[in-house]
Amino acid sequence: MNNNAKVDTNTMFELADKLRNLREQKNDTEQTLKSINAEIDETEYRLSEVMAKAEMQNFTRAGKMFYLTTKTRASAASGMKEELFDALKTQGYGSLVTETINSNSLSSFVKEQMGENSDKLPVWLDGLVNVFDKITVAMRKAK
Repeated sequence: MNNNAKVDTNTMFELADKLRNLREQKNDTEQTLKSINAEIDETEYRLSEVMAKAEMQNFTRAGKMFYLTTKTRASAASGMKEELFDALKTQGYGSLVTETINSNSLSSFVKEQMGENSDKLPVWLDGLVNVFDKITVAMRKAK
């Protein structure tokens, strides 16, 4: 930014206030969503208990059909993720196993590698990652 350019501080402050308000609104909304999801889970559980006790598979209310259903869910046993992956691959189900990398972790790693290579991407990473700078506005509590 050119230091000689006239800065419209009113616009800058308005945008800063708007950004702060939007981030606070986002945080509040995320907390509300967590609370609503927990309440949905509790209500769904209680309704399923009442329906099972009444031996009702389904009923209709206010134009909606409510019905009991069973969904089987599975996850790796604690500390057994690699063993599960190996077993799935051995048994011919390797297509279920996918590798991922957290984008923030990759970004930090690439930044570190570039720092150790005169701010250039190491040759072995060239063509394997896209590197770009994104300008953002950070916020923190003022002292």
